[in-house]
Amino acid sequence: MTAGNGPTRDGSPDETPEPVTTPVPFRRFVLYFLHLGTTGFGGPIATVGYMQRDLVEKQRWIGRKDFLDGVALGQTMPGPLAAQVAMWVGYLNRGPWGALAVAAAFIGPAFIIVIIVGTLYVQFSGLPLVQSLFYGIAPAVMAIITIAGYKLLKLTDRADLRLWGISAAVFAVTALTGSEPVPLILAAGIMMILLDARPSSLRWPWRRRPKRPPTEGDGTTTLQSWSPAFLLPALLGPAAAGGTLLALGLFFLQTGALVFGSGLAIVPLLRDGVVDQHHWLTQGQFLDAVAMGLITPGPVVITAGFIGYLVAGLPGAVIATVAIFTPIYLAVVVPGRWFIRHRDNKQVKAFVAGATAAAAGALSGAVVVLTREAVTDWITAAIAIVSLGLLWRFKINEPYIVIAAGILGIILH
Repeated sequence: MTAGNGPTRDGSPDETPEPVTTPVPFRRFVLYFLHLGTTGFGGPIATVGYMQRDLVEKQRWIGRKDFLDGVALGQTMPGPLAAQVAMWVGYLNRGPWGALAVAAAFIGPAFIIVIIVGTLYVQFSGLPLVQSLFYGIAPAVMAIITIAGYKLLKLTDRADLRLWGISAAVFAVTALTGSEPVPLILAAGIMMILLDARPSSLRWPWRRRPKRPPTEGDGTTTLQSWSPAFLLPALLGPAAAGGTLLALGLFFLQTGALVFGSGLAIVPLLRDGVVDQHHWLTQGQFLDAVAMGLITPGPVVITAGFIGYLVAGLPGAVIATVAIFTPIYLAVVVPGRWFIRHRDNKQVKAFVAGATAAAAGALSGAVVVLTREAVTDWITAAIAIVSLGLLWRFKINEPYIVIAAGILGIILH
């Protein structure tokens, strides 16, 4: 496989060929994501870093360009980045069914864990152990995502100083404001279009073809044709007030459609709906649910399954999990064919380069924000520093670091 590796320092395309990818049976991808869903601690930054390390660098099952396309798609569509990139890998290999299979493998282990812990939580009226575990695990996770964020920056920006400048600017904004600047991510993509691939007319290249009605399965579904689906939860929400399961489903469907970038961005929306609007959980219970999402492997938004279990048992957990991941899945498979068809267009390539550089900066800036919350005293600072050193120098597998840090948290907290 040969493909350009993005713009070089002077803005011209880098035609260095990618290494040849290794064809493997699709079941190997499913097994990989089952393993990643079981051992992938650290949140979206770390998890995407694992995928890049394993699938792109080590195994060479997927090309760098294909991988970055998934990162770019994940940053421009609603949903947490890690789950979207995982579904994108499945989509590239087996279409919508492949995306569904990978999603089930990636999400399944974390779902099982939160159900088991949720059962214990309900039975014993709270888990103080979770707080002690998180006291030790949180700073170790900061070390994991610091390294993963650095690797993602190198993968995205390479030798282009303009892209490094974009990453640095968005990093600073994210670190200072504590929120992911989605408008800046889009603006960075537009800026790279103006610099490297300014259109000859005001019309986008894909609008020059005669319009035709979209046909089923051809991937040409437009935003206007499927966006009303995202409005249904807001319209039907009041009617669901009498049914807890229906209300859960509608609430998490809407929440999944409104979250961009990191799964951690879901926390404010969840708190507003779960604690303030519906009064399903107390503030303390909600914080315990967020802790579960952070210390379990796989996507952080599995917090929805834990909340669903506390509200309505196993049916609530299933409905909440399916509902929150449905918009994420659709955000991959609906525009997927369009994205594949136009990803070699010079305007699309320039936009992707700018947007992914900005996204990498935003994700790295989130490390600063989270570290301020995780490192609260000299003990947690020591855990973070030692974990960072061990990971950097000895390449220890991340789950071992997480387990050791959790044990320290129990002992010291």
